[in-house]
Amino acid sequence: MATTSEAPTGKSYKFIVFQIASSIAHVTLNHPQYNLLTVPMMSELAEAIESLNGRGDIKCILLDSSQKVFSLGISREDSKPDRVFQTLDAFNRVFQAIAEISKPLIIVVNGQAVGAGSELVAFGDLIIATPNARFSQPEVKLGVFPPFASIMLPALIGSKKAYELILTGQALTAEEARDLGFVNRVVPETELENAVREILARIVEFSGPVLEMTKKVIQSTLGLPLTQAIKKSQDIYLNQLMALEDSKEGVRAVLENRKPVWKNK
Repeated sequence: MATTSEAPTGKSYKFIVFQIASSIAHVTLNHPQYNLLTVPMMSELAEAIESLNGRGDIKCILLDSSQKVFSLGISREDSKPDRVFQTLDAFNRVFQAIAEISKPLIIVVNGQAVGAGSELVAFGDLIIATPNARFSQPEVKLGVFPPFASIMLPALIGSKKAYELILTGQALTAEEARDLGFVNRVVPETELENAVREILARIVEFSGPVLEMTKKVIQSTLGLPLTQAIKKSQDIYLNQLMALEDSKEGVRAVLENRKPVWKNK
């Protein structure tokens, strides 16, 4: 699904492809042949996502791979003890960029996602996979543990299954990942492009700021006690959502029995 392009700033990237069209920021992992997550590659990925801050014209981010795998994780060089601090810092920057951008992140997986590659998938909001996809955290075999998956997987798939996957290094098939809620959809490879196009078309129909605010509520209330979560959601609804022009337009459109015309602000 990747095409060669340059970033909107005119800066070209070495390990990713970054392009913007039709309200979609498309980021493709492009580090032949295994998309190993080196520090330079992760820096490029974080920088591309960070550049979308304040872009009201961007409604969602699509992340995929140009290789036969999604990513086989951190490179051997960047896994060495003398480089691990830089590596974790670079990966944390990617995570922070995704969390702070608040734009829906759709990830397409059509191959193996291993170690940090699988952790990267866990950051996605909607995951579309083919039967070729595999997800694994084999770090225990190397004498380490996956720092991000150890936190995220229990919340995503439950603690018992998270223990099993992390302590055994066992891989999940695409279908198993879907059944556990780690993946949203599994579609045949021949239908992948249409499935991605369909879900993107649905998302870009809506107001960009409303999409961001919706993701913000979900992110910021996960794990909170119910009363605190409700309070936070209501605060964002009343004090931020209701201040948007698009929220007022949505109500007007319903009353006037017409399709809303979003201003994306």
